[in-house]
Amino acid sequence: MSKMFPIFLDLENKRIHIYGAGRIASRRVKTLQLFGPRMIVHAPEASCQIQKAADEGVLMLRRECYQPGSIPADVFFVLAATDDCEVNEQIYRECREKGILVNVCSNRDHCDFHFPGIVSRGDLVVGVNAGGKDHSLAKKWTDRIRKEVEKDGYDNQAEKASNHSRSSEDGAGDKDG
Repeated sequence: MSKMFPIFLDLENKRIHIYGAGRIASRRVKTLQLFGPRMIVHAPEASCQIQKAADEGVLMLRRECYQPGSIPADVFFVLAATDDCEVNEQIYRECREKGILVNVCSNRDHCDFHFPGIVSRGDLVVGVNAGGKDHSLAKKWTDRIRKEVEKDGYDNQAEKASNHSRSSEDGAGDKDG
């Protein structure tokens, strides 16, 4: 597999379907919550974390197994995170047929995108990926970056820079103005 290009996407109000509600799906849902998508989780049983998110209205939980042909064509992307590799492969094939981006937790070769380690504070968002091959390496660097952001006492520098840029465009920062 070739190197993947890092990209930041606006997920707010985008429809994301997640199949499975165990440990991997729970971690991904927790991270996705930061970015405001409309998540629908399909699973006959759910982790406490996913059930809590459903109870709080963060996502919709459908207590059902994947049914072939059931993925809506207008979904932004799909996470296949069931504990059954064959079901994950069926989800992958359906997404391929419908042109939907998909990430299959049990097969990195069947991923249109990787799910990065995320560090987020204020406007700063950092994503870490190790090519889908070494999750412990990605976690190690995500944790190191998180510690640096916390240690430096992050003070929302991106927002300050954006405000300064707008002030300069308005002439507020011009000496001649």
